[in-house]
Amino acid sequence: MNSVSPRVLLVRGMLAGLLAGLAAFLVAYVLGESKVDAAIALEEAASAGHDHGDEVAAPVSRALQATAGLGTGTLLYGVALGGIAALVFCYALGRIGRFGPRATAAFVAGGLFVTVNLVPFFKYPSNPPAVGDPETVVHRTTLFVLMIALSVLLASGALILGRRLAPRMGNWNASVVAGLAFVVAIAVAYAFLPGVNEVPADFPATLIWQFRLASLTIQMALWATFGLSFGYLAERALVPATVPKEAVQPTS
Repeated sequence: MNSVSPRVLLVRGMLAGLLAGLAAFLVAYVLGESKVDAAIALEEAASAGHDHGDEVAAPVSRALQATAGLGTGTLLYGVALGGIAALVFCYALGRIGRFGPRATAAFVAGGLFVTVNLVPFFKYPSNPPAVGDPETVVHRTTLFVLMIALSVLLASGALILGRRLAPRMGNWNASVVAGLAFVVAIAVAYAFLPGVNEVPADFPATLIWQFRLASLTIQMALWATFGLSFGYLAERALVPATVPKEAVQPTS
């Protein structure tokens, strides 16, 4: 493989992240916005009849939030995650086995999806508008970020454990032991971290489930798109092109 600077891969990672952000925006607009509108309608219906004084117009319309606002947010989110994932790829390439650029990119994308999104999701799933006490938003955000940090640290520890056990146990057995250790550690974290359940008793359970499933699907679309696109771009940068036979001059 060619010796390529991390800067080249970082730029390609951000480009792949831009494509991933676009995919996330499309999925969010198709699957998620209708659930947000339904939750807002429930909130407005519940507040109807209460005297709130003079209504204050929202600084940004709902239509603008669902289009330009959502698109800008997901694109910036994708670019930022793409840059971070590209740096993780630079470290992982050649250190997690004899995988090529595409396989390593898929492994990195899948690992980041699990640690950054899936593991925190099972402990602190996302909720639509009208769910949650505004006074506890800082507390809930702190717990969610802490769960992400623990997930990433425990996953890094599992990787280190697997690499140290591999010479004695073999790659497969070491990977199984490291994976089980990660699951047990996450279960302990789940048990000790406080839970958060602020869903009103009369809030439709179906809407909650649909919103959370849509949120998870958005993240899946983002990381799948990144893994595929960055794997292609990284391979183009790292694997030298085959020299055509016609370009080779015969020697006399």
